[in-house]
Amino acid sequence: MATARAKTIHRCQACGHEEGRWHGRCSGCGEWNSLVEEVAAPRRASAGAARGTAPVAVADAEEMPATGRLSTGLGELDRVLGGGVVPGSLLLLGGEPGIGKSTLLSQMLHGIAARSGAAVLYASGEESVGQVAMRARRVGAVAPGLSLLAETALERILAEAERGSPAVLAIDSVQTVQSAELASIPGSIGQVRECAARLLAFCKPRGVAAVLVGHVTKDGHLAGPKTLEHMVDVVLQFEGDGSGPHRIARASKNRFGSTQEIGVFEMRSEGLVEVLSPSELFLAERPAGAPGSVVVASADGSRPILVEVQALVAPPSAGIGRRTAAGVDTARVSLLLAVLAQRAACDVLANDVFVNLAGGARVSEPAVDLGVALAIASAARRRPIDARTVVFGEVGLAGEVRAVSLPEMRLIEARKLGFTRCLIPKRNRARLSDDGGLELVPVGTLTEALDALG
Repeated sequence: MATARAKTIHRCQACGHEEGRWHGRCSGCGEWNSLVEEVAAPRRASAGAARGTAPVAVADAEEMPATGRLSTGLGELDRVLGGGVVPGSLLLLGGEPGIGKSTLLSQMLHGIAARSGAAVLYASGEESVGQVAMRARRVGAVAPGLSLLAETALERILAEAERGSPAVLAIDSVQTVQSAELASIPGSIGQVRECAARLLAFCKPRGVAAVLVGHVTKDGHLAGPKTLEHMVDVVLQFEGDGSGPHRIARASKNRFGSTQEIGVFEMRSEGLVEVLSPSELFLAERPAGAPGSVVVASADGSRPILVEVQALVAPPSAGIGRRTAAGVDTARVSLLLAVLAQRAACDVLANDVFVNLAGGARVSEPAVDLGVALAIASAARRRPIDARTVVFGEVGLAGEVRAVSLPEMRLIEARKLGFTRCLIPKRNRARLSDDGGLELVPVGTLTEALDALG
């Protein structure tokens, strides 16, 4: 007797939309050739209904204690997380291949196990136990409470977690884990979503923190359905230039803290080492007396960081001006070029313009505007800016220099590194009671800033 054929569906690998048959283009998101055939899984009862939870008045709900976080032993990482890992939370760690995600994970789990004395389970679907242990010994991650498991079956991982009752469950990576309840391949939309949902249902009621390592696409975005980022509590990005030793950790989502903080590390043979003074790191190889170079006092969260903005203006290579930017928004550079041309008599719109933040830094706050504009003007006029001068301020479309936050902390950091002069927005200067030991030059417009620098 012939067996009944399993019912199949076609699911979009970009958005998760389901179709009864294959189409060349997904009707949900418009992506081409993204529908993949999967075996339809039977629907199960909701996990929330099975637990039988009841509403609780907000006044009666117990607040999470401030001291309940698990320290990772890495101050830079704790800063980004808002003080440590929150019990019962889900953290998604993403980054380019070879950037050091597994190294960071090993040191992080070691720090939690060593400091709290709690059990920690590290489940690897990409490496054997011996390979993980070899890296762990190299970076000194050998805490007694840290256990290793080489497994890709989700049910097996959850069974070991149930038996060992760890405080933290880490999975490297979520794209390699597969649930037996779905017939699709590991890494597919259905598998990633199902595994994340099962982990969420397992960890939240038990207060187990889960750390999921995620792959990234060629565009640098986290692979898998966008719902994965919505389900987790923290999305941590680990960035850096693979050819250099420096790495930056930043949170693009954090339900328990700020998303403005960054942590800076240096990759060495013994693992990741914290960089306690990022400003010195980014300014270490700054050329003296070079046109197009200016130091900007930026701020990521509560931490001031001094970075070098470099600009180069060259004749057009293809008949029309080209814009290239690294570390800053290219659209913002184009806007500042227009402001320079229309408001400050420095027209380089027809030229090729290149802007770079030295050391692989990346700054998105508007306080870097003044530094980018001055670096471009310095490069265009071939006149260097005094090496002991630091600047900060937002530039508006009218050419005005607007005030920014945390001016005092920026000035303290500049003085600490030996700078003697600072171009500062007039409104910020009016609110300061102390000059911080620097010669402050208040400027209200971009033209005033250019004149102040000669």
